[in-house]
Amino acid sequence: MNVTLGNKVVLVGTGAVGSSYAYSLMNQGLTDDLVLIDVNEGKAQGDVMDLDHGIVYAPSAMSIRYGSYEDCRDAAIVVICAGAAQKPGETRLDLVQKNVAIFKSIVGEIMSSGFDGIFIVATNPVDILAYATWKISGLPKERVIGSGTVLDSARFRHFLGKEFGTAPTSVHGYIIGEHGDSQLPVWSSANISGTPVAPKLSPERKEEIGEQVRDAAYRIIEKKGATYYGIAMGLARITKAILRNEHVVLPVGTLLEGEYGVNDVYIGVPSVIHRKGVGNVIELSLDEGEQEKFTASVETLKDIQRQIWN
Repeated sequence: MNVTLGNKVVLVGTGAVGSSYAYSLMNQGLTDDLVLIDVNEGKAQGDVMDLDHGIVYAPSAMSIRYGSYEDCRDAAIVVICAGAAQKPGETRLDLVQKNVAIFKSIVGEIMSSGFDGIFIVATNPVDILAYATWKISGLPKERVIGSGTVLDSARFRHFLGKEFGTAPTSVHGYIIGEHGDSQLPVWSSANISGTPVAPKLSPERKEEIGEQVRDAAYRIIEKKGATYYGIAMGLARITKAILRNEHVVLPVGTLLEGEYGVNDVYIGVPSVIHRKGVGNVIELSLDEGEQEKFTASVETLKDIQRQIWN
């Protein structure tokens, strides 16, 4: 990786998630150079204008502009939020195949620019598309990061915070596995400032909270059509960890190579994030039930991968 890269961020896809992410970056002053790319040029250009008018109230000055894939050449991070949405009657596999085809084009164009930075992938199904980005780009696994379970874990901490009347920042717990229905809460290590929470909850209540987390997106989509603020903040958090070389642990999507006894799958697990991407994967001590659920989540993703890549 070219360590002389600055903090330039290129966003590909300015739909609800992408534009919310751009807004989060501006509000937090995380970059001084942001480039927006979208097939809908008018939408991206309108976002640039709208964001520009808020810079005067942002923490720091920044350049926000509409661009092309050539702008990826000297980017520190390229964030991909572009992709097709699932249509009525379309299977999940149909959507995966459609988005993998889209990603072959997008990632190919980005790599042709000479890009030598870090990818963050947010498009769903994010674990499969992060794996696709890694395969297509040829970059080291450390420099292709899926949003993983960063949002699911935030939801978990939120619900536990409400349960115990505690700020979610004081709640420590992870959702791991697929960013989808096979995800699992790691109750065995969830705690509030070091105090385990599992003994304080009945099995039924733990099941209810796990379902609340898993089904949160469905409830939001039912009410407003899509989720975007939470994931935008999660993407901004990953971006901050990279650009500021934080070495912080976040539950992102990364390629496992023996960790948790698993190989060749992108999946959400706690990992150290710094200026060069993903560092160490943190291997949580899972109890027997958690290990079984994690193995099932891995197989869910591998089954889709086999259908796409074999």
